[in-house]
Amino acid sequence: MDLLDNAKENGYAIPGVNIVGTNSINSCMEAAATYGGPIMVTFSKGGGQFIAGKSVNNDADQASIAGTIAGAKHVREVAALYGVPVVLHTDHCQKAWLPWIDGLLTASEEYFAIHGEPLFSSHMLDLSEEPLEENIAICKEYMEKFAKVNILLEFELGVTGGEEDGVDNTDVDSSRLYTQPEEVWYSYQQLNEVPNAMFTCAASFGNVHGVYAPGNVDLQPVILHNSQAFISEKLGGDEKLPMKFVFHGGSGSSVDDIRYAIEAGVVKMNIDTDTQWAFWDGIRAYEAKYHDYLQGQIGGPDGADKPNKKYYDPRMSLRAGEEAMAARLVQAAEDLNCVNVLN
Repeated sequence: MDLLDNAKENGYAIPGVNIVGTNSINSCMEAAATYGGPIMVTFSKGGGQFIAGKSVNNDADQASIAGTIAGAKHVREVAALYGVPVVLHTDHCQKAWLPWIDGLLTASEEYFAIHGEPLFSSHMLDLSEEPLEENIAICKEYMEKFAKVNILLEFELGVTGGEEDGVDNTDVDSSRLYTQPEEVWYSYQQLNEVPNAMFTCAASFGNVHGVYAPGNVDLQPVILHNSQAFISEKLGGDEKLPMKFVFHGGSGSSVDDIRYAIEAGVVKMNIDTDTQWAFWDGIRAYEAKYHDYLQGQIGGPDGADKPNKKYYDPRMSLRAGEEAMAARLVQAAEDLNCVNVLN
């Protein structure tokens, strides 16, 4: 929470990046070491399953749980080598997916008993498909569990449009893309009743997962400003930014919208589509550059009997993907004012 407080007080937001394995995890930490700021490594339920292996049975979320835990342990083993703060977070969890979070919470409770801190820093519950009262009631139940082991809760109000990793809101009514200040205030009141509660709010202001042609997405970050003013007035007016907001669907957003949202108390922005493309584009460029060496194990531009192992070694193309993704994240950090913020 100290890290998020620092972000809000100093006008920057932390990149929250969806990952699918150690390559994308390492890209995140490499980027953070380059731009000199924190990073939030974000596991989705599908990403956790992919880490465990797509061939493994996942009927009871066992692969998603095991893979997410394995990824978190990888981060904890190597993060110190990069010298930057890394937040371990999980992304959208719908009501039907709560057993996944239950498994991760058990792992954090066990880790907390030994180390005095949770394995995961924070979890997002996306119960925005449920009525507001039910959404926040379930969030409050989990907040009570999280608070005992110092885990932060991220909750969603309204709906993030588009589709991402099994969450499909492509055809949702557009009115649900915009959260009302009264909804934010109600949530703030309810969750603050929990001792040691730490939470952030993913309030929708037209956000959409993915990248779309100009004009197809109507972001209204003024909603966040209005919500802060509404809550501030209810609390007496001393605290101008009482709620910590997060920005979902950040890929493809303009710098102006990003910076205006940060002024309204956004402390983290999710990035997935842009980093997926960057990773692929790095691999694509590698294949294009060394195409003639990648047509067979032996024989190429250097001679018919020359081996090509050093070109088709998977580490070579994967490293190209890592470098491209890290470069895209450095750009994102610049947009988020998250450069050289650790001193």
